[in-house]
Amino acid sequence: RLLLPSRSLLMSPSQPIYRSLTAASTSGSQGHQTQQQAQHAANSGDVYRRINKLLVANRGEIAIRIYRACTEMGVRTVGIYSEADTMHLHRTMADESYLIGKGMQPVQAYLNIPAIIQVAKETGSDAIHPGYGFLSERSEFAQACADADISFVGPRPETVKQMGDKVLAREAAIAAGVAVVPGSPGPVTTHEEAAAFCSANSFPVMLKAAYGGGGRGMRIVRKESELAEAFNRATSEAKAAFGNGALFIERYVENPRHIEVQILGDRYGNILHLYERDCSVQRRHQKVVEIAPAPNINPDVCRSMCLDAVKLMRHVGYENAGTVEFLYDVKSGQYYFIEVNARLQVEHTVTEEITGIDIVRSQ
Repeated sequence: RLLLPSRSLLMSPSQPIYRSLTAASTSGSQGHQTQQQAQHAANSGDVYRRINKLLVANRGEIAIRIYRACTEMGVRTVGIYSEADTMHLHRTMADESYLIGKGMQPVQAYLNIPAIIQVAKETGSDAIHPGYGFLSERSEFAQACADADISFVGPRPETVKQMGDKVLAREAAIAAGVAVVPGSPGPVTTHEEAAAFCSANSFPVMLKAAYGGGGRGMRIVRKESELAEAFNRATSEAKAAFGNGALFIERYVENPRHIEVQILGDRYGNILHLYERDCSVQRRHQKVVEIAPAPNINPDVCRSMCLDAVKLMRHVGYENAGTVEFLYDVKSGQYYFIEVNARLQVEHTVTEEITGIDIVRSQ
């Protein structure tokens, strides 16, 4: 459900909405390249390669969503499917589809990087779109695409790796001058390290997986007697889900608003935001409802949050679509950076409704 206060951007198709957003969102940042972007642009000839055929390394709704954008832009689509998905709609809606991971479980099939790259090469695909989930935030997949001279529809491999590591992302935010939740300076791998941090600070604290998200590997600890069990459970959960049990610790913000800012960037240093979404309604740290624009928050706070998101993404040389997430402490009026989702998100359609911008086509 969308709540559309008067400050939302509602323009007719005839209005230059994209130009207006660019001018307002970059805040004078157009043409400002980071060193990484300048080098990347130089290495790529400083031009975007035309995409004539695109492989979608995903399934279901998001694959169909990407097919739609490609069809509208005159780009041929290549689908992949596991044996279990032989009769699924995303297989039949692509211009051509290929079985991958024969004999594998469905999830493993869609994580089979060599097989996906091989299909892309054999079909003459110019680019691969990872969708969301599966390989969308795996830097090794983005790098495999680059090594095969195939465009990866997403950030550069080094950016995917940096933003996928919560500790590195936190360090980048600090370097960019964006406030972060007070917490441990780096990953915590032992109970003794966690106890030392908590004794030097105050409860409650939040334990978080350093190398993953989605609510897994997270525990709230309100007193010292709860720390050992919470640490062991969070570590085990993080290791099972992400292959690494390292955690970091943050001060727990009671009853915060969870606000995320949609970002688009190109390789020339132009970064714009498409305003914010409120995803505070959650169950077990999983988002349930998304509202855009965020209701009942001072517009100046939202504006500042959006500009900080642009500042951070410019600092890391971000390209393509992404989301910067913040916690807003209602009591203090302070907001804090928590993470970057370096990919297209499920909820991108909420932002499309209030801006009129097709985010998938913009990628």
